[in-house]
Amino acid sequence: MSLISLSKPNPLPTVPTATPPTQRGKASWTGYTIFILFHLACLAAIFTGTSWFDVALCGASYLLQMIGITIGYHRYFSHRSFKTSRWFQFVLAWLGCSASQSGPSWWVSRHRQHHRSSDQVGDVHSPVVRGFWWSHSGWILSTESNGIEKDLVKDLLRYPEIRWLDRHVWLPPLVLAGLCFLIGGWSGLVWGFVISTVLSHHATFTVNSICHMWGRRRYETSDASRNNFLVALITLGEGWHNNHHHYPSSARQGVRWWEIDMSFYLIRLLSSTWLVWGVRTPPPAKLAGDPS
Repeated sequence: MSLISLSKPNPLPTVPTATPPTQRGKASWTGYTIFILFHLACLAAIFTGTSWFDVALCGASYLLQMIGITIGYHRYFSHRSFKTSRWFQFVLAWLGCSASQSGPSWWVSRHRQHHRSSDQVGDVHSPVVRGFWWSHSGWILSTESNGIEKDLVKDLLRYPEIRWLDRHVWLPPLVLAGLCFLIGGWSGLVWGFVISTVLSHHATFTVNSICHMWGRRRYETSDASRNNFLVALITLGEGWHNNHHHYPSSARQGVRWWEIDMSFYLIRLLSSTWLVWGVRTPPPAKLAGDPS
């Protein structure tokens, strides 16, 4: 069987096919403007020129941003799949914020809301309920995504440094942009910050959209989550999304030897240096009955 399958071996949940228009937020034209301008800014590479160093800087910046999202915002803050010190917790929050996907409390609030009602009407970015474009990008460009559901992030809001970062979400991206400019000049800024940020955004978005539409369903979860090998490659392991929805609190999402999960490998490496500990993995009972 291929790693990426468009078949549907397990039944999908019954969900509404559309969300009533009255439940949708209004378009955020400020958000749309910034979104479009950021993509257009990638074309500046035509004028600044491109070198292998610029591409390498883009790759390094992309990895840092994705580590901040996958290990920091997702596996640590959203699901507490491992433990760490307070200072390293802030490092993870800073890295996540540098990806320009808002502050940790907003991100975690939205993600926990997603798990609470995955692929149901209450899911803010379900492609099953609202379509591909909405789940991929449309939801963040709507006023519906504004605000933080504080009841879902009480564990984060008790830290003043996290609340400070929530108020200054522009600072980590600005620092990253400044470092890229200092390292590589204008071409370093374009490749190391602008292009890498656009790429990290769309990589993250594929988990919301593609991984609820195309791929393989190993477990009969109550939603349409799927495993997608290609998404796993570009997101450092987040593409094993059906595995994740089957056991969300696990730091390991690739449960088979061939399911590449770079984020988990890095978490294991960090645990060997005592920067993190208490790494959670699926108990054998959770993997029992695995059809593959």
